[in-house]
Amino acid sequence: MEDNNTYKELVIAKKAIFEAGNLLLKNKASLKEVILSSNKDVKLKADIDAEKIIKTIIENNSDYPILAEESGFSAETIPKIFWVVDPLDGTANYARSIPICCVSIALISDLKPILGVIYDFINNDLYEGSIYTKALVNDKEISVSRVRNSQEGILITGLPNNTDYSDNALLKMIKDFQNWRKVRMIGSAAMASAYIASGKEDLYKEKKRIYGM
Repeated sequence: MEDNNTYKELVIAKKAIFEAGNLLLKNKASLKEVILSSNKDVKLKADIDAEKIIKTIIENNSDYPILAEESGFSAETIPKIFWVVDPLDGTANYARSIPICCVSIALISDLKPILGVIYDFINNDLYEGSIYTKALVNDKEISVSRVRNSQEGILITGLPNNTDYSDNALLKMIKDFQNWRKVRMIGSAAMASAYIASGKEDLYKEKKRIYGM
């Protein structure tokens, strides 16, 4: 994808993410209705409504299909280029008024990211970047931490729904934590990625996913 086309799609993503974020911020009381609940997860009306807004804007302005968390793929087969949408990452936090959640949108080509935007709508922070543009938050350039030693660093992690909570698994996790100065769990993988990109934390690790350092 050429840089001018990438910029066009980035503008579309930012429009969609702002609309969804504003909806989630201004209509929280009505959007906290629980649609689905399990022992380890919860889905709200917020997830559904925010996704509808994002999909409508993208479908009206972009030719690429969408893989969305709530509704799945809009194409029958995996195309070369497609959107990936998480309308509300950190749903449990949002439901309990813990101020760490966001909207996340990416454009993928050959299963590699071309661009990404993350909107921390509670703090009005927009993280963005692409293969042709710098990583920014609110139009200011950001960079990852320079810390390279775990003993001086902050690890950010999470416990996905299929986490093994057995004694052996948890003991292994704790032994890994002991290598770090501090460990944080914030309940939003997308926000964790944004914190790594902006140098707030040093490494994000969740099972086999590792970002930073």
